Amino acid sequence: MKEPGLALIIPVVDRLLRVSLRIVTMPIQSQGIITRDNVSVDISAVAYFRVVDAVKSVVAIENVNAAIDQIAQTTLRKVVGRHTLDEALSETDILNANIRTILDEATLGWGVEVTLVELKDIQLPDSMKRAMARQAEAEREKRAKIIAAEGESLAAAALGDASDTMMAHPLALQLRNLQTLVELGVEKNTMIVFPAPMMSAIGEISTFLTRETAAAATPPVGGVAINGVPSTVGTGRNG
Repeated sequence: MKEPGLALIIPVVDRLLRVSLRIVTMPIQSQGIITRDNVSVDISAVAYFRVVDAVKSVVAIENVNAAIDQIAQTTLRKVVGRHTLDEALSETDILNANIRTILDEATLGWGVEVTLVELKDIQLPDSMKRAMARQAEAEREKRAKIIAAEGESLAAAALGDASDTMMAHPLALQLRNLQTLVELGVEKNTMIVFPAPMMSAIGEISTFLTRETAAAATPPVGGVAINGVPSTVGTGRNG
């Protein structure tokens, strides 16, 4: 290995190979992978590595870049095939760490260090996309129904407390009825709505007036009504 500076080589006998020690970006082409739950996906990734030992990278292997490309592809298929589709979609950090660990173990003897591996793109079949969309929609509907049920439960509890308060304070119900009439009147409706308690009160008043009228028209027992005024007819010895 020559140090930086002027290097003398013998023509025909010596051959100069220059090795870059900078970090190299290597895209890993898309791989058709079958996950552990038998779902076919196409996954591509990108790997970052650098040469830490120039002599090993030249002597230990013929073409270090091509070797890393091939072993990265096989490692990607092996690691992703051990996981389910949900794990591959949600636990990408774990997959990246596993791929990097395996690559480091394989390339350490080549004088190469893998610094980073990232899954770049995951292509799903159209049928799987539709199934996942239906699943997501069902999850949203489930959450919406649960939230609506919780709202109904809270509303029922609040209405129960309000009804208890109105039972303890009857005037509160009348005030609520008047407030409802005011709200209806703001909208300039031509229809007049009377709450049920008010209608029952009107019915009770009508019944009371009818009863009073009937009582006034009926003469008392043992008397005669003169000009609408009841009088008493008495009997006696001198009568």
